Amino acid sequence: MTAYNQMELMIALAARYLEDDSTVVVGTGAPCAAAMLAQRLHSPQLVIMFEAGGMGPQLPSMPISVGDSRTFYRGLSASSMSEIMDLCQRGMIDYTFLGGAQVDAYGNLNSTQIGPPSQPPRVRLPGSGGANDLASLCWRTMMITPQDKRRFVEKVDFITSPGYLSGPGAREEAGLPPGSGPYKVITQLAIIGFCPQTLRMQVESLHPGVTREDVMENTGFELLWRDPLEKTDPPREEELRVLREDVDPYGYIIGRG
Repeated sequence: MTAYNQMELMIALAARYLEDDSTVVVGTGAPCAAAMLAQRLHSPQLVIMFEAGGMGPQLPSMPISVGDSRTFYRGLSASSMSEIMDLCQRGMIDYTFLGGAQVDAYGNLNSTQIGPPSQPPRVRLPGSGGANDLASLCWRTMMITPQDKRRFVEKVDFITSPGYLSGPGAREEAGLPPGSGPYKVITQLAIIGFCPQTLRMQVESLHPGVTREDVMENTGFELLWRDPLEKTDPPREEELRVLREDVDPYGYIIGRG
């Protein structure tokens, strides 16, 4: 079996969840690499969208920003941010990828500040951009993120992008679309979903060589565990070949693994 690094593992796994004929809003980095890999291998009709307005491009190479001219290459439309957000509001976006400095058991994300809102922040982060809109309005939110106790916390210091908020019914009470919310969290250790009853994070699959103890040691809250717990199918040779030779040949993203 071909060796792979953690970033290649997470990108390959994320790509498998993007079905053909679905829609996904991505930023740059690992989410874009996952969408490109999916489009090249098993979802040729995947409609990739970018916040700046690129809609349905056939990406020739890795863009460096959401406004890069490559995000419009052979696309369905060179639209605008308002049109992308309008599609989200109309319920036409299946997936989005988000990240943050903190994530809690209900999938709430913090990319605003470290430290309680009632005090000056210890660290000021970039903020929402369009992340709050995407987490609120797209049907399924996925995350590709390293897993450690500083990032996976019991309660985020600030909810920038809503997950399931405080649990069952909370998104609906806040006026968000019923049935929307966090879907998968893909880390270097595991694939994590959300329990249908409690809406808390639930480990679904452990990556090769990873134990339950490894996951628990890198999480700041109590995780649920699906029974039976699966073993992750590692990246296949074809996935790695396309990722390395076509999607990211210069190692801008996978070189970080």
